[in-house]
Amino acid sequence: MNRPIMIVTLFAMLVLAACDQQPTVVNAPAGPAGPAGAKGATGAEGVQGETGAQGDAGKKGEAGKTGDSTTVIVTPPAEPAN
Repeated sequence: MNRPIMIVTLFAMLVLAACDQQPTVVNAPAGPAGPAGAKGATGAEGVQGETGAQGDAGKKGEAGKTGDSTTVIVTPPAEPAN
């Protein structure tokens, strides 16, 4: 007779433990902004680097070959004006 009461009690404890609620977070409203801080000091200018070395000139290419045939380009006649 005591077993059903104990089983129901254990089941109720498990159900209540499973219902763990997450905490509610409320953000407080922000107040007005404070005054701006003093301007920081300007940093020193860096040193300029050295100029690089001049590159080598490239080789001159070979002359092209003369064509074997003649190409004639014929343009179409212009359209008449209206």
